[in-house]
Amino acid sequence: MSFLVIEVGFTFFKEAVGKIRSPESIRFQAASLCVLILSVGVKLWMGAFNRKLGKRIDSKVMLATAADAAGDVITTSATILSLVFFRVTGINIDGFVGLGVSLVVMWAGIGIAKDTLEPLIGKPVDPEEYARITRFVEQYDGIEGSHDLIVHNYGPGRNMASIHAEVPNDVDIEASHEIIDRIERDAAKKLGIFLVIHMDPVEMKDEHVLAAKKQVLGLLDALDPQVSIHDFRMVDGRDQINLIFDMVVPYEYDHKRQDDLRTSLMKLLKLTDERYECVITIERSYVGNAAE
Repeated sequence: MSFLVIEVGFTFFKEAVGKIRSPESIRFQAASLCVLILSVGVKLWMGAFNRKLGKRIDSKVMLATAADAAGDVITTSATILSLVFFRVTGINIDGFVGLGVSLVVMWAGIGIAKDTLEPLIGKPVDPEEYARITRFVEQYDGIEGSHDLIVHNYGPGRNMASIHAEVPNDVDIEASHEIIDRIERDAAKKLGIFLVIHMDPVEMKDEHVLAAKKQVLGLLDALDPQVSIHDFRMVDGRDQINLIFDMVVPYEYDHKRQDDLRTSLMKLLKLTDERYECVITIERSYVGNAAE
């Protein structure tokens, strides 16, 4: 549908350029004008109907059809404008109006393609959807937190997702696995999502490890509140203490900004305890920008 719209716009563009270079005579007829006005009314209704239905059933095809109808409204309205302007002034602006309309139609076709391609090639998780799924997972007893949520949309009612759920490392693995299985079954029934959960054991009792993690979180919050960590582990030694964790940064951060952030954090941790050595894996966030 999007490429058909672009093709129509390109055809209008060629015809408009031709009319600007070699203007054609225009004949004003009231009957033709009435037919065009009626056509605009029908297309407005079709566009509104397809847009409402497309949003209700989350159909990109219906929304694309609505956009196509809107393009027809624009082109027909431009024709009416040209006819009325010619009738009043005697000046033929058909080619110039057609040129503007063609650009609008091609831009609309590009917009349809973008909206259609994004779900197919993958896009960030909507912040509201991210919060809904993470709250659902974290409400279960035995789940201490979650991260790395990825959602794949394959059409209305066909959502798949994966997430990492944090469980205490001192709990029997079979007990934690039972909780994970229950969450996956409930997600399919209540959320309509085929959810795959990866289980991450985390330290909940060792005060030394928890204190080191709190230090990292405090320094990171001062450096950049948008950054978070997970999968924190500590290997303690007499002369060296290894802090191992994943650091999640916003998707738009380039490699230089990521490296600068990691270097700054490691320097601050060294000032806290010179024995600290960091093994940091940087991950980009899969969550979309709320402003978008």
